[in-house]
Amino acid sequence: MRPTPDVHWSAPAPAADRGTGVLVLAGSSGRLDTGRADLLAARGATAVALRWFGGQGQPAQPCEVPLETFAGALDRLATSCRRVAALGTSYGAEAALLLACHDERIDAVVALAPTDVAWEGARESDDDPPRTKWTLRGEPVPFVPLDRTWTPPPDPAFVEVYERSRARAAPEAVAAATLPVERIGGDVVLVAGGDDRVWDSEGQARRIATRRAAAGLATTVVVDPAAGHPVVLPGEDAPDLRRPHQVGGDAGAPQRLGALAWPAIADALRLARRRPAA
Repeated sequence: MRPTPDVHWSAPAPAADRGTGVLVLAGSSGRLDTGRADLLAARGATAVALRWFGGQGQPAQPCEVPLETFAGALDRLATSCRRVAALGTSYGAEAALLLACHDERIDAVVALAPTDVAWEGARESDDDPPRTKWTLRGEPVPFVPLDRTWTPPPDPAFVEVYERSRARAAPEAVAAATLPVERIGGDVVLVAGGDDRVWDSEGQARRIATRRAAAGLATTVVVDPAAGHPVVLPGEDAPDLRRPHQVGGDAGAPQRLGALAWPAIADALRLARRRPAA
C-alpha cells in the first residue's frame, strides 16, 4: 500500500518485528490519525491510519461508506503481521466494530466512545431522506434513523438526539441495526466516559458487553464516570476541545481516561505498556 494523502503507514523498529497490525480510524472529524498510528508503532505495532470519508474517491460525508473501503489496509496487515486489530474512535469505533463483525481476520478491537448500533449517515440537507452510514457488498447496513423533530440549540449535547432517536425508532429497526458483536471472537476493549455528551458511549458499551456475555464471550469495559467523549492515549497531544457542541468531561478527562484504558489496550494489541523514551 503506497503512502497517499488518505493513508499513513507507520512501522515499528526493528522493521522485522511484525506482531500486531492495527487499522487506526478517526471519527466524524474525517482526519487522518497519523499521530495515533505513529504512537502505536513506537510501542511495537505496525499501524495504518486510513481516511474513510472526504478523501479521494470517497463519500464527502460519513454516509453510504462501503466497508470495502478498509479491505486493502486489512489485506496488507493480514499478510504482514501475525495479528490484526482495529482501533477506532466514535464513528471510527462504529466502523471498527462493524468490520470485526464481518471479517474473521480481526483478532482484536479497541473501540473508544463506542456504539452498539449502526446510526444513520450524515445528511447534506434537511430534505435528504435517511440513508445508511455504511454499505456492505453494495447493500445498505441497517441503521437507526435520527429524530428529525429535534432542533439543536446553541452548544448542543448531541447525546439528546441519539437517545431520543433510539427511543422513537421501531423496535425492529433498532434490532436490525444492532451490531452482531457476538460474532467477534477476539479481544474487545471498550472505552467510555460516563459524562459523554455526544452519545451514550457508556450505555452502549454496557449493551455490547451484555450481548457478548450472553454468547459466552468476554469484553473489557473501561469507564471513567467523569470523562466525556474524547480519549487521549498516553503520549498523545491534548485535544482542542473548542467545538460547536458539547463533548462532556471535566478538566483532564481525556488524558485520564486514556491512561486508565491503556493497560487493557496494550494487552489486547500485545504492545509495550510503557511510553518509549524520546
